[in-house]
Amino acid sequence: MDELAELFEGRTRLAERLAETHDPLGRPEAVIAGLTESEKIEAIDAHPAIGARRLSDRSAREQGEEAEPEVAAELGRLNRHYEEKFGFRFVVFVDRRPRADLVPILRKRLARTREEELTTALEELVAIARDRWRQG
Repeated sequence: MDELAELFEGRTRLAERLAETHDPLGRPEAVIAGLTESEKIEAIDAHPAIGARRLSDRSAREQGEEAEPEVAAELGRLNRHYEEKFGFRFVVFVDRRPRADLVPILRKRLARTREEELTTALEELVAIARDRWRQG
């Protein structure tokens, strides 16, 4: 459970349910499908916002160096808009890309439906956890 909590940034219901399975990262979609919407959002919101100042050590390494002030301001503005529109945090598998590369991704995702974004955010969360597992 502790390893999963680290991979998913918290002891959420998702992490708890995954800990009950034989291969937690093998087919997490089946576990996710059995969660309530509020449990899904809990898992998403446990993850730090892109560009947040207070990050776990792992998230800080993944998100890389500080963005230029204009990029940081734009990410902050778009993150706030995203959370207001969808009701949960924007999650993307950064994959060590510069923060400036995330601005167009965030803009594009703002044009989607809430249902699409809930699904995508959970897929991104799983991609992040799998990458963290591989990285050790």
